[in-house]
Amino acid sequence: MINDKTIAVVVPAFNEASQIGMVIETMPDFVDRIIIVNDCSSDATEDAVKKYFKETGIRVLPEIIKLFERDNMFDKAELLIEEKNREEILLFPEANVIQPNKEQRLVLINLKQNHGKGAATAIGYKWAKDNNIDCTAVMDGDGQMDPRELESICNPIIFENVDYVKGNRLRHKSAKILIPKTRFIGNSILSILTKIASGYWRVSDPQTGYTAISKDALNSINIYDIYKRYGIPNDILVKINIAFCTLKEVNIKPVYNIGEKSKMRPVKVILPISWLLLKSFFKRLWIKYLFRDFHPLFIFYHLSFFLFTASIPYGIKILRFVLTGQSANPTTVLALIFLLISGFQFLLFAMWMDMQDNDRLYK
Repeated sequence: MINDKTIAVVVPAFNEASQIGMVIETMPDFVDRIIIVNDCSSDATEDAVKKYFKETGIRVLPEIIKLFERDNMFDKAELLIEEKNREEILLFPEANVIQPNKEQRLVLINLKQNHGKGAATAIGYKWAKDNNIDCTAVMDGDGQMDPRELESICNPIIFENVDYVKGNRLRHKSAKILIPKTRFIGNSILSILTKIASGYWRVSDPQTGYTAISKDALNSINIYDIYKRYGIPNDILVKINIAFCTLKEVNIKPVYNIGEKSKMRPVKVILPISWLLLKSFFKRLWIKYLFRDFHPLFIFYHLSFFLFTASIPYGIKILRFVLTGQSANPTTVLALIFLLISGFQFLLFAMWMDMQDNDRLYK
């Protein structure tokens, strides 16, 4: 615990038999629950975790207090949420939980099929949510995250009422040296796309998995709907922005070459995540700025898209004239210029409003 607040760490693991022991052994003492989610590993990850059941000791969690009587007609809304929380387990991948007793600090969740890092993290979140954990962090099972930095990741949630905290490796002065060049470039590209899609315009290094989320934020999003694979950090940023959650970034060091074997291929990851971010951008606009809380930026964004789309036929027509050596009609040229300039103006207004509106969420 920190300041009487319970802390859990979700550790998604796939074929991490050689590294998972180091992660468990170096976990800080203030962590109340270590939730290892074995994503149907084909190696001895499960056996490697089970060795630590006796060694990790026991921690008693505060009992969940039910504030609402079931026969009170005014508490139907709260009871409905409780019922939904119980039923949503059916929306998660099939898994079995191994915990010798409820006070056991180490919890092992075995997925029966491989579903990806996002799915493994989501089922860990579900356990933390059901057990009323105040702050739930995520650390990878390959040991690439310094456990000494975990307290700085959790503190903003415990002491500053921040909803979501993420590490940022790109700000560290060793980033350009330690982070492989292809990953650094790919991460930089996804940083730009994630700023636009999520609404957190000052965020960077979106691909880091070293994060922490508050109990309230965890209950404000549909965790069963989290992107199943490596796009999970990007997807969560969009989801918590729609829920008006506050965010803070904490500088962390990049850690590489400590025995881990990366399973991520940047070239194969960038395109799927870019597509996810494109869909998420429009989802954020429609849900947050039309249905939940209308804002003029919704109109400005869509006007810019309409004008850019309307300019395409004129652009093709002028290009055809240029390729055939003909003179373009002045009216066509003026129409293209008008549409492009107007589109850029509406786009810039929309982005400026977007930045101003979301600046309050960035701590």
